[in-house]
Amino acid sequence: MHSLQRGVSNILVKTNKNLGTIKKMTVWSRMKEQKYLIAMSAPFVIWVIIFKYLPLTGWAMAFQDYKPQLGITKSPWVGLKHFKVLFKEEQFYQALQNTLGMSILAIVFSTIFSISFALLLNELRSLKFKRLIQTISYLPHFVSWVVVANIVGQILAPTGTINEILMNLHIINTPINFLAKPSMFWGIVTASDLWKETGWNAIIYLAAITGIDMQLYEAAKVDGANRWQQIKNITLPGIKATAIILLIMSIGNLINIGFEKQYLLGNNTVAAKSLVLDKYALDYGIGMVRYSYGTAIGMFKSVVGIVLIFIANTLAKKSGEGRLI
Repeated sequence: MHSLQRGVSNILVKTNKNLGTIKKMTVWSRMKEQKYLIAMSAPFVIWVIIFKYLPLTGWAMAFQDYKPQLGITKSPWVGLKHFKVLFKEEQFYQALQNTLGMSILAIVFSTIFSISFALLLNELRSLKFKRLIQTISYLPHFVSWVVVANIVGQILAPTGTINEILMNLHIINTPINFLAKPSMFWGIVTASDLWKETGWNAIIYLAAITGIDMQLYEAAKVDGANRWQQIKNITLPGIKATAIILLIMSIGNLINIGFEKQYLLGNNTVAAKSLVLDKYALDYGIGMVRYSYGTAIGMFKSVVGIVLIFIANTLAKKSGEGRLI
């Protein structure tokens, strides 16, 4: 009996070793088959490691009173001192409110406009006209925010196009300085971003639409479905997973909106509404030579972004739709 058990155990051990060898060979063979793909992606992986992961060692500055002359290794450690100061600052909460407000507006309207624009482009029958519209809609994406801010400033100026139209239509009697209205600033930034990015953001939705099986549309036509019914019951469900994945990625960047738009379109009159976390970190961190404080702000943003991604991904997972992980 014991000899039989030993024989069985020996067979199992040999079998496991053979399976491990086959698995290693399979992985190696797959790597050999995809060697060109690996070679092409290697530079980008190296770039990400160097410029995205190695700088994370600088997070240590958030727990120090960092002095450039001493460096990270010799600067004194102060624990959570800078985070405590951060959460007591009123301007931090103002910057956080502005960041969240403009980010939520951008996510909501960008998603709606991008999907709507992609659906409208998909309905065009003339291929030449469709390509022309696509090209025109993509162009603003490649224009810098410096140029866009100047265009928006001239259009919304007291002597600009919008005021002339409103006065000619007798809607207003005196010109409005839109960029000096704090209550309008979030809307101006959101509208400017929509004009600049809607065409570019619609690309991925167009790609998702082209991936839908055409037989579904043909079957719907046979059943007597009109264009709106086809969009509602075939196109929108077909791009739902793509929209959710993009939404999760957008939520992860909810507080990482940069400060270019706000800085270029803002002024002293609307300073309270244009201050965002990145601008706050620049002015009250680096600008005041408080490198540790600025690092604490950046670390806070990163941690919140990761938490938001996991929350959005979990909700998408529970709903049974597309998810990142």
